[in-house]
Amino acid sequence: MVAVIGVVAGLMIMAVVVRLIENRFIYFPPRYPEGFLPVAQYPFRFEDVWLTADDGVKINAWYVPNPASRKVLLMFHGNALNLGQDGTGRLDTFARLGVNLLEIDYRGYGKSEGTPHEAGLYRDADAAYRYLREIKRHQASEICIYGHSLGSAVATDLASRRECGGLIIESAFSSGREMARRMFAIPLFHYLPKTKFDTLAKIRTVRAPILVIHGADDNLIPMSMGKALYEAAPHPKSFLAVARAGHDDAFITGGERYIEALRQFVGP
Repeated sequence: MVAVIGVVAGLMIMAVVVRLIENRFIYFPPRYPEGFLPVAQYPFRFEDVWLTADDGVKINAWYVPNPASRKVLLMFHGNALNLGQDGTGRLDTFARLGVNLLEIDYRGYGKSEGTPHEAGLYRDADAAYRYLREIKRHQASEICIYGHSLGSAVATDLASRRECGGLIIESAFSSGREMARRMFAIPLFHYLPKTKFDTLAKIRTVRAPILVIHGADDNLIPMSMGKALYEAAPHPKSFLAVARAGHDDAFITGGERYIEALRQFVGP
């Protein structure tokens, strides 16, 4: 009996410790000036804007205008990235789509205030959506939501709660619990963190077209997770497997086929 009580007490202490420090192991936010270039060195014109989440945290974002289109791609980047770094990669590539773009730095990333946590990231996404609707006057049907890796969980949560013209998720994981199970070979450990990121459950409630993209050689998040999300998603939906692509390079490895798939999905 004493041994059982000791085991239970140990598990309770472990649970408390894990929940106190888990955000340090989940988020890797590069802060300004890391990754940022002088504005003139970016190959596209953008508006540097500040958004306020509903808990008062100030969030930095870049809006890339395209007057020829009413469509806008609302972008949520992956972990360990900020706007400055994504500006020379994915954001630069997506500027070729011929639509408006808005990408945010989550709280604690880049120049944004605060520290990252699950509920906070969802508030940051709401602030971005509000900005497009209230300030830029985009209709909900004109907003297509995109998320890569960590951003896929943020994008899916937003699309499950807000009307939008479409959802694109790339290199997406099914849930935070499944990622914890994959990364930590400790029995029952995946039940300890409070962070959920339950994309698999939320994607079932999205009422917009869905495009799931995954690199065939993704060694961080297996394509089986992307396929599970695709299977759970309601119609209309499509799946793009990018041959020879890893976790972060599908937009490069996929070439024109990748860009054309996004262009067809988002529309003119």
